[in-house]
Amino acid sequence: MTRRPHTPSRRTLLRAMAALPASALILGEAPGLLGTALAAAPPSGSATRYTIVPFLNSNDGTVNVYQSDDATDFRLAKASAYTPPSNRIRDASILKHTDGSYYITYTTHTWQDTSTTIGFARSTDRVNWTFLYDYTVPIANLSRAWAPEWFVDSDGSVNIIVSCSTTNDEWIFTPYLLRATNSALTAWSSPVALSGIGANHIDTFIVKTGSTYHAFTKNETTKYIEYATASNLAGPYRISRTGDWAGWGSYREGPALVQLDNGGWRLFFDGYGDGTYYYSDSYDGFATWSAPAALPAVSGTARHFTVIKETVSGGPTLARNVTRSFRSANYSTRYWQVQSSLLNLPVVSGTSTTAEKQASTFTVVAGLADANGYSFRDASGRYLRHWDFRARFDANDGTSTFAKDATFIARTGTSSGSVRFESYNYPGYYLRHYSYQLRVQRSDGTDLFRQDSSFVPVTAWA
Repeated sequence: MTRRPHTPSRRTLLRAMAALPASALILGEAPGLLGTALAAAPPSGSATRYTIVPFLNSNDGTVNVYQSDDATDFRLAKASAYTPPSNRIRDASILKHTDGSYYITYTTHTWQDTSTTIGFARSTDRVNWTFLYDYTVPIANLSRAWAPEWFVDSDGSVNIIVSCSTTNDEWIFTPYLLRATNSALTAWSSPVALSGIGANHIDTFIVKTGSTYHAFTKNETTKYIEYATASNLAGPYRISRTGDWAGWGSYREGPALVQLDNGGWRLFFDGYGDGTYYYSDSYDGFATWSAPAALPAVSGTARHFTVIKETVSGGPTLARNVTRSFRSANYSTRYWQVQSSLLNLPVVSGTSTTAEKQASTFTVVAGLADANGYSFRDASGRYLRHWDFRARFDANDGTSTFAKDATFIARTGTSSGSVRFESYNYPGYYLRHYSYQLRVQRSDGTDLFRQDSSFVPVTAWA
């Protein structure tokens, strides 16, 4: 069996919240709903696109827009994409609505100030935003309305979960439910406190699987993320996991969940205690979670965001059931080649031997674990797979572990025509050459990593 990839040590305060919460979950066009329809690699010619709209550690008066094709390596789409006409913007939650437009709702004041409104803005392209309105949350003696999170229920209703406190104790927050009463998202039902979660909880994130609502919510006393379930959106919820139940540690906030292409669930959260943004993954119904990892590129810059996932056109196209050779995008004379069962990157040319050319030729087939992904066979019929992070060729033993180890999801590479191959069962890990050996390594968000993990499919050598 394959060894789990090494996880870099985290700074002491944070450990990860990769669970299945989500009042802000926007999966494609159905935020808050978890379903298998989204658990597949994008088809050839399409790409997965994750979008976040965080406020900045250095500035809570504006937000940047970032996008990613793998939920790990987020790249800036537009800096200062939206600045409200007045007040601040914090904790922006993003939704793609049924009208095709994108909406954000957000906290309108900095944490020190009284904040009785939540803001709304709209965009047709995710990067250019127009202010809509500030909405006064109608709760008697309201002191603060923070961290509004979108939640779309299975009946299609659009909801917001917002954390509110009153003037008698401005730092004790309770989650409230607002339901949109028109499709324009300009009118809302009276706020209803979520039963069972109770006071002193903030950043509540809800997601629904089947008939069950799952809530992840920060306990403001312990600073741990707690877990609760209910059969109705408004509750009553039963909190069944408290303290450091999953080993995530304390001083975390702003959880946001998204489903990955392989069916797992990734939770992002703000490690405000140590200035790091983290993610963690679950594959067993939210029972256990991977050790948290720092989110490359945006960690230390981005604050409290949620995520939308979409399938869009323009992804890489790679024909199946054909033979190809694969050239390094940044070392143009070097190609994939099997050497003693291992995949390396030697120089291959017209003067190479017939055996060397044959060893540099591979059949591209549908992914063993996901037909939208890709697997690769050598001339002897063995499959490319990762083992102990090394890329190698082995005979298919028919197990699900082998199928996953031997499946890769195609992502767009750094140069024209190039492709990056992400491990199916270790999202964020890519086939990457290092010292002319092919390994599966976690993306560090650098340009060099992207170049080293980009390969150009070309006419087969043999």
